[in-house]
Amino acid sequence: MNHEALAAPGPLPAVFVRDLTVAYDEKPVLWDIDLDVPEGTLTAIVGPNGAGKSTLLKAILGLIPTAAGTIRLLGETYSRNRRAVGYVPQRGTVDWDFPTDALDVVTMGLYGALGWLRRPGAKERATALERLDQVGMADFAKRQISQLSGGQQQRVFLARALAQDPKLYFMDEPLAGVDAATEQIVFEILRLLRSEGRTVVVVHHDLETVRETFDRTILLNVKLIASGPTEAVFVREKLQAAYGGRLAAMER
Repeated sequence: MNHEALAAPGPLPAVFVRDLTVAYDEKPVLWDIDLDVPEGTLTAIVGPNGAGKSTLLKAILGLIPTAAGTIRLLGETYSRNRRAVGYVPQRGTVDWDFPTDALDVVTMGLYGALGWLRRPGAKERATALERLDQVGMADFAKRQISQLSGGQQQRVFLARALAQDPKLYFMDEPLAGVDAATEQIVFEILRLLRSEGRTVVVVHHDLETVRETFDRTILLNVKLIASGPTEAVFVREKLQAAYGGRLAAMER
């Protein structure tokens, strides 16, 4: 495939993906994905269970091996642009028994800027506390993360990403299984980041909130079904192509 023909003239978009394929035991879980995510947009990745949504994020961030593909984030490889990228993983993938408190978890988000030979000081801890306050968790700063509820744990990891102050965020189901208060805070943070001109890509499971929240939608089911402005992608014909008979069941 001619990558030069695919790329628009001028700067690359915030997320540029071409020919991305990921396979486990020779079975493709993502197949020949081409994506552009413009800067300053709020994008949802949606699709049925097993569609490869989380795999797509992990592949873009180099967390899993790829069979093929070209990926650029803010015009560079992730390894060269790591500090400009924030990641909020799925809560279920984190070892919550690790003995540390909420403030330390958020402070860890600042290690990339400090370098591993420097220890965070008062300035960094103040920044971390500000971010905890932003997500309504300042009162829990010294609480062990294992003692927090699921929604509180999710807010701590959101605060850690905010502390990094990146230009580009990837969030893997930040609203899955959280309480109403956490859901409201997450939506507020998403709107704030967009207003600041940040680029945010979110794996999202709640179809009812896609239209009202996200500028753009990536519709995925192993292959890319559609990608673009939400009003053009989030239509019944394309949702049917992604979800098949499951769409009718979800609408009952």
